[in-house]
Amino acid sequence: MTRLFAGLVLMMTAFAAQAENVTTYELDNGMEVVVIEDNRAPVVVHMLWYKVGSADEPVGASGVAHFLEHLLFKATDVLESGEFSSIVAANGGSDNAFTSYDYTAYFQRVASDRLELMMQMESSRMNNLRITADDVETERQVILEERNQRTENSPNALAREQFRAALFQNHRYGVPVIGWKHEMEQLDLQDALDFYDLYYSPNNAILVVAGDVKPDEVLALAKTYYGVIPAEEQLPVRERPQEPPQRAERRITYVDPRVSQPYLVRSYLAPERDPGAQTEAAALVYLAELLGGSPFTSALGQALQFDTQTAIYTNASYSGSWLDDATFTFAVVPSDGVSLSEAETAMDEVISAFMEGEIDPERMESIRTQLRASEIYALDNVQGLAQRYGAALTQSLTVADVQAWPDVLQAVTAEDIKAVAAKVFNKDQAVTGWVVASEEEAR
Repeated sequence: MTRLFAGLVLMMTAFAAQAENVTTYELDNGMEVVVIEDNRAPVVVHMLWYKVGSADEPVGASGVAHFLEHLLFKATDVLESGEFSSIVAANGGSDNAFTSYDYTAYFQRVASDRLELMMQMESSRMNNLRITADDVETERQVILEERNQRTENSPNALAREQFRAALFQNHRYGVPVIGWKHEMEQLDLQDALDFYDLYYSPNNAILVVAGDVKPDEVLALAKTYYGVIPAEEQLPVRERPQEPPQRAERRITYVDPRVSQPYLVRSYLAPERDPGAQTEAAALVYLAELLGGSPFTSALGQALQFDTQTAIYTNASYSGSWLDDATFTFAVVPSDGVSLSEAETAMDEVISAFMEGEIDPERMESIRTQLRASEIYALDNVQGLAQRYGAALTQSLTVADVQAWPDVLQAVTAEDIKAVAAKVFNKDQAVTGWVVASEEEAR
């Protein structure tokens, strides 16, 4: 069955290479345009990505990027507040937006013959937003309630904030995307307008259109609606404060009576995907799967959940999609009667044994096949493709890097994995956190 699955995946590879038909342009005002043509269904995804996220915010105004994302659904010169989404829905489509550390993105999924309408509306709110003090007051309460629901009411979310702030002491990745509550409460109209006027400009934006379209037609529409918007001459160079050398292990015990099950987390600083240099990131994808993927096949799962029953849950995770340093994270939930100290010791023993032992070639091949299949199946998701390219381009990668990524994954060797693991697994560049309901559980 495994050989059959591998054979089917290999047969699909040639088709997959042809399915990803990407064309790029740059408008005279500096705006990038990416077109992913896929004519299998009469649907198009229109995404506008701004190369600005929460890590680019002014000190003291955390949360303003996400705050502005909310405010963009208010009025423009030609649309009333809320009318944007109403028009999308009336045309049988859906829309939304999201903010990350490195980008803010807005998207609509509609019938392909509605693309021009989407460009007309989206280009309007790039340059003609009309927000008022009342809008700001209303939306500030919305985002504060969002923080209450997602963070303040979740001990796990509060713990993650503290761990991340300890790991990134100088870089803005240590500040939550939604913002610190005390700073969110002070966000005002001028904060939003200053951020909007500076960063929401065509030379700081990437338009990604994916679906049933022709590249030359998309370019013509982009020139008509986005090409007439002047570039922002004062757009700053995207430079962020970086982490200084970290020379000491960091540990945090987070105590909250709402914690139902004690657990431990350790996060290391790790390399991100960089233009033309993605091998380390690809090797970390394998490392996460080998150490903490499926509990039935990973080193941590087999050793702690089955062999010794030290833990009821184990995991290792890595995401290299960052402009700056990424993270590699372990999580272990100990079994009843096992202390966090014992669970951490057991986790470290598994990591040490992995570093000293050989990587099973059959396991490597299994992961390789799974990743190949995952990359191919992803081509069937037009919105996912648009998101893949948009996120990558806002984080300094190129179209060539995105298209090379599946081959980079396939080329990873056991030596690559061991080398990057030795580089990452340095406790002086990590935070180990215990999450408990009481001090007694941390002893």
